Amino acid sequence: MSIFKRKKHLETNSMDNGVNIITVSAPNSVNTEQFNTIRTNIEFSNADKQIKSLVLTSATASEGKSTVAANLAVAFARQRKKVLLVDADLRRPTINATFNISNPIGLTNFLTGHSISINDIFYKTTVENLYVTPSGPTPPNPSELIGSKRMEKLIVALQEAFDLVIYDAPPVLSVTDAQILATKVDGTILVVRENKVEKEAVKQAVGLIQHVRAKIIGTVLNDASGVAAGYYGYYGKEK
Repeated sequence: MSIFKRKKHLETNSMDNGVNIITVSAPNSVNTEQFNTIRTNIEFSNADKQIKSLVLTSATASEGKSTVAANLAVAFARQRKKVLLVDADLRRPTINATFNISNPIGLTNFLTGHSISINDIFYKTTVENLYVTPSGPTPPNPSELIGSKRMEKLIVALQEAFDLVIYDAPPVLSVTDAQILATKVDGTILVVRENKVEKEAVKQAVGLIQHVRAKIIGTVLNDASGVAAGYYGYYGKEK
């Protein structure tokens, strides 16, 4: 299974062509170092408890949260952590295309079919220690599945099986899925794309996550101006 994909010019192509994993294609680049910095900040964001699960989301679509999630997963895997990247965006999945998985059994299959084992939805990648779970077929009731008891039990089981589980969730302002997931994991990271999303939309997204008493551990400013050769910005802890 190959994870090398050409860089996309149109963000809307991510579902069909996958996202750019710069941490693999250019491991010594400035952008890769940005992800390593984000990884380090996440590791030290909670002094009392090791973070075992994260939700990556954004306020609106096309802010790069799937790109950030995939690259962050690689960054953690390269620290010899057993990492699972879960495509929890059941409406607009990207992992199938990014990791070249054809007709996969994925998250939807597990949540709707009780004969499907947890082991059936893991796919090993060419990056050592990195596994992925694709979304599976698009269901008619994504939010209901994400909020189900079976999903809750899966989250607990995955935390026991992996050192870190990263959930790529839909935008907060579009559907409730990210809010639901955020209440069940150790922390949430909000991806904000500069010159793409309105400030009020970001404030509203933060408010919705805080409303369900989920923990936002930081933000990633994507496509930030003034970053040398930079496509990714910085990590900042929420106050």
